[in-house]
Amino acid sequence: MGVTAALVKELRGKSGAGMMDCKKALGESDGDMDAAIDWLRTKGLAAAAKKSGRVAAEGLIGIAVAGVKGAVVELNAETDFVARNNEFQSFVSSLAFLALGASDLEALKACDFPETGRTVAEEITHQIATIGENMSLRRMHSLEVLNGAIVPYVHNATAEGLGRIGVLVALESTADEVTLVTLGKQIAMHIAATSPASLSVEDLDAQTVARERDVLIEQAKTSGKPQEIAEKMVEGRMKKYYQEVVLLEQTSVVDGETRIADVVTNAGKKAGANIALTAFVRFNLGEGVEKEASDFAADVAAQLA
Repeated sequence: MGVTAALVKELRGKSGAGMMDCKKALGESDGDMDAAIDWLRTKGLAAAAKKSGRVAAEGLIGIAVAGVKGAVVELNAETDFVARNNEFQSFVSSLAFLALGASDLEALKACDFPETGRTVAEEITHQIATIGENMSLRRMHSLEVLNGAIVPYVHNATAEGLGRIGVLVALESTADEVTLVTLGKQIAMHIAATSPASLSVEDLDAQTVARERDVLIEQAKTSGKPQEIAEKMVEGRMKKYYQEVVLLEQTSVVDGETRIADVVTNAGKKAGANIALTAFVRFNLGEGVEKEASDFAADVAAQLA
């Protein structure tokens, strides 16, 4: 029996194995589906499907920069132990560099993974079977400047360009590289520490701003202050809110007194060239992923029952 594309697709759905592995399995079993699944199981390649339901909130953030473009990816796994695995670290680094040429996450998953004959998505399935943990390529983001620098920073790096918090900073300028890298690293470290919600006030989500303003208006009304005083109170508190969540309005954690916007302006004046902080991205490993609460005693009891 010939190996058709439909058979390969069906086997992929049943086993969770990669396309090339499924094609080989069907070839080895002369197109027999059950025999192909058994072949994959003996090779440890059908295990990925069984692992797909496990929560993956650990893993690594990977960053890569080439010229005026940078990319950051998050590859999740089940335990922090896997982040110390050299093969896993190498895989995340490769994904970060591939992300430099991808437009979005789906495009990255469809990229050919070097020297394997598999796509990135298929390689992830292969890695799941090889390493033995569920994995998820959760997100990616890239930044690019026309003239200037993309400056990376990884907080508490596990290896070069790998860690639990990754930051990219985009600086548009004709200033020298040393100036831009030094400034970018300072701002990136600040971003890692403060996790700003947006670059500027204008970039803040309108609904979030409206909700914050409504809360402050209600607080002002209940204070019993006259309308004019209440409005001034709200404006003052909104300004404080912006200083807490907007990068350019925040006070630098380095000196504790200078606004980030002024840090950038001062660096430009010193370098004799305008510097514009145009974008940033911050990935914190596992943020927003709902982790399962584990009751060890209950798990043991369930296994013994």
